[in-house]
Amino acid sequence: MIQKDKPDNVVFSNEEGYNASLLPYATNVGAPVIKADDVAGWKNTGINKVNREFESKFNELKIQYQNLIKEFQWNELVYNARFSFEPIVGEIYHLYKDTDGFDFLSLIGPNEWNKEHVGTFRLNSDKKWIRID
Repeated sequence: MIQKDKPDNVVFSNEEGYNASLLPYATNVGAPVIKADDVAGWKNTGINKVNREFESKFNELKIQYQNLIKEFQWNELVYNARFSFEPIVGEIYHLYKDTDGFDFLSLIGPNEWNKEHVGTFRLNSDKKWIRID
């Protein structure tokens, strides 16, 4: 059996000696019990809040992505259409489907003649077609 120099309730270390007053926690028998907080509730609340934020941000990005795809498709459609003039930035143009199935761009509005109107567009300074109808 090992013989102890000091009783269990005395704080003593061979390196620092009697150091009870230097410790950041109580060391006597009558001190309050040190117990770990239950942080599971706090973690769950944090996880739920962060997940909702990520989901919200993801949905925003998803909508932006879908809008970008639509813009790309409209631009591709207009740039692949037939036109024999150089479009001017800021002007409004109308896209029609011809009887042969090809798309063409025109300055003539949809109420001025009887053609199948696909959409109305404005060319911006970045040379991007913006659908305005």
